[in-house]
Amino acid sequence: MSVDPLMAAIARLRSGGLVAFPTETVYGLGADALDEACVQRVYSVKGRPARNPLIVHVSEVAMARTVTASWPVAADQLAARFWPGPLSIVLPKAAHVPASVTANGPYVAVRCPDHPLALQLIRRFGKPIVGPSANASGGVSPTTARHVLDSFTPDQVLVLDGGPCEKGIESTVISLGTAVPTVLRPGLISPDELSEVLGVQVACPLADAASVFDPSTSLPSPGLLSRHYAPATTTVMLGATKLGAALAALASPAIVLALHAHVPAPHIRVQMPDAASDYAAALYSSLRNADAARRGLIVIESPPIGTPGRPDRWIWTAINDRLGRACCPCPSQPPG
Repeated sequence: MSVDPLMAAIARLRSGGLVAFPTETVYGLGADALDEACVQRVYSVKGRPARNPLIVHVSEVAMARTVTASWPVAADQLAARFWPGPLSIVLPKAAHVPASVTANGPYVAVRCPDHPLALQLIRRFGKPIVGPSANASGGVSPTTARHVLDSFTPDQVLVLDGGPCEKGIESTVISLGTAVPTVLRPGLISPDELSEVLGVQVACPLADAASVFDPSTSLPSPGLLSRHYAPATTTVMLGATKLGAALAALASPAIVLALHAHVPAPHIRVQMPDAASDYAAALYSSLRNADAARRGLIVIESPPIGTPGRPDRWIWTAINDRLGRACCPCPSQPPG
């Protein structure tokens, strides 16, 4: 008799185990958000720094209220407009939420994912689940079940296959725990859209954690580590005018994620989409495929920064945020 994958996933969660589940953004690594031991297991399996908080995934506003100490009108406004969807809302945490979920900070990030399988999983489990990206910490986020299986064994993580992720990059994170609502991590929902819903101008400093946050304290949001979303292969990003000369100077072939620049042989060109939303959807799979080619160097043609006033401006901003962190050298790697 075949086993229902969803029921197997629920059973794994109820037994204290980990389940990778699909969302519209990336695959999440799910565990009972209200069980300290389960949450610690997520950190351990991922190798995630303890100061990097987790996002709590819920199936509806009523469940979100159970993990927050307060739920202001602004949260209702945002949830009504953007949930289910790629928006995480940061609010004061409820006392019973394990401290490890928030990296010992006072605020918790909550979101309702826009994927039917994820919503079924949460509803039938009956409790909120944490859901950082289902990959080793700092690596390229997974957008297919195969990506997750490349990172973990079946004993470590049960994978619930919901097909490729539609959006491809992580949620926008907005804090309502600050005097002015503030975007902590850019994503597919723009500050302009958030400002329109809230009726106030949303701040969007887009600051790098390395220069702003004390390394001894918890981060206010996931996605703020200087090096993140990074392939194992050395990765650099260059403008189109510099790319040709840089490729000519290389002694061995590189994989080049290109938009419009000419890529001479013997380098291998990977054509990236022109549209911002399509680029975002293809980004992590392209990085993973380039990494798997083991060519020694991945070169990325710098994407546009976006034009103010255009709807895709903030998607390009989010893409550049991910690429900037993916290209940040690790301590043992010289700058590229």
